Amino acid sequence: MTDDEIRVLVRMAIQKHLGPAAPAPPDAVAPRPVAIANISFGRYVLPRAEDDTMCLIEPAVRCNHCGYCQCHGH
Repeated sequence: MTDDEIRVLVRMAIQKHLGPAAPAPPDAVAPRPVAIANISFGRYVLPRAEDDTMCLIEPAVRCNHCGYCQCHGH
């Protein structure tokens, strides 16, 4: 499986959990990773419902808060 195929699967999983995206207002700024040391350690903020406890990457598994879905996977 290529990196691009994995990216598509991750995007599909995130879209499934977040539902249809609302159109962004014209002045909205895209979320940026929170930089700790460099991009390898940055994490994105992914809003989740409180009762959504399943993994975004593996929906059949309970989330263990590893952070993989919030980063570039490095």
